[in-house]
Amino acid sequence: MKDRLLSVFQETLFQSGHTANEIAKGIKKPYSTLMRECNPYDKGAKLGALTLFEIMSFTKNVEPLREMAHLMGYELMPHENSFH
Repeated sequence: MKDRLLSVFQETLFQSGHTANEIAKGIKKPYSTLMRECNPYDKGAKLGALTLFEIMSFTKNVEPLREMAHLMGYELMPHENSFH
């Protein structure tokens, strides 16, 4: 499950229409740190909830949240005032 989530997080970066460098700058995190935290094969790095929120806000992509809800048996529905 953890590997699947990290893969979704990584896909959010690479399929956002922004470079990972732009995202790192946009969320004020060093590029190397961001890449390490989103690498599903780096067992020593962790992606924090606040960083994930910043990534989703910057990219306007809630797929990681949708995947987490799905894995927990829930569906994610957009609010009428959402940015989606």
